[in-house]
Amino acid sequence: MRNIFDTHAHYASRRFDADRAALLDALPQGGVVGVLECATHSGDAPQVLALAHAAPYFHAALGIHPESLIEEDAPTVAVYGGDWRAELAAMRPLFDDPAVVAVGEIGLDHHWPVPRQQQYELFEAQLQLAAELDLPVSVHDRDAHAEMYELLRKYKPRGVLHCYSGSAEDAAWLTAQGLYLGFGGAVTYKGAKRAAKVLAAIDPQWALLETDCPYMAPEPVRGTRNDSRNIAHVAAYIGTLWQMDAQQVLDLTAANARRCFNIV
Repeated sequence: MRNIFDTHAHYASRRFDADRAALLDALPQGGVVGVLECATHSGDAPQVLALAHAAPYFHAALGIHPESLIEEDAPTVAVYGGDWRAELAAMRPLFDDPAVVAVGEIGLDHHWPVPRQQQYELFEAQLQLAAELDLPVSVHDRDAHAEMYELLRKYKPRGVLHCYSGSAEDAAWLTAQGLYLGFGGAVTYKGAKRAAKVLAAIDPQWALLETDCPYMAPEPVRGTRNDSRNIAHVAAYIGTLWQMDAQQVLDLTAANARRCFNIV
């Protein structure tokens, strides 16, 4: 397989510390032509940028993830004492780096006990930043559709809803508004019937492929540390829904990724 474009990765994760350099050297040999490496707070933003500078096929997204508001070892708490406004202001100069192609990973998460008003305001501020910078967004939406859709309707950002978990009905208006939908290893799981309905319903030009690595490895390698090469399994599954072979899916979604993030 070739032309794999992973639109959501976390190679800055500690789980890659032991062999990161060797793995990143190996990815192009495995068909990987693009990776969007996503920061989750000011602590990993410098490493995200370093990865994007070191590998020509890497691109950076910078943002503050909602879970950073409650993680004791995240700078949002450990350095800024929960003052995300100060943290975002400190990160602002980093967005001038040409390796940055998106604001992310940002969003809302009601699965974990993240204070709702605080994360709502954080997400809204980062949507405003994306509009100011004319950058697309990489959005995390977990169990928060109502508030998420309210803000997406209000700000109408460009970008992607990563690991899309909504309905086919919502996918119709989201894509009509110009948002891409991200699909990863979870779509290959036995219980992923909703994702299959969405993929069958949408125009394929609005689909992006991703890993969220090191998490969510697809079948048949579920439970292992994920990396971008495993997108080949996701493409093979999606091909069964779109009546395409896996390579056609990879070619189409790689073109979608470049269009979404304005990557030549």
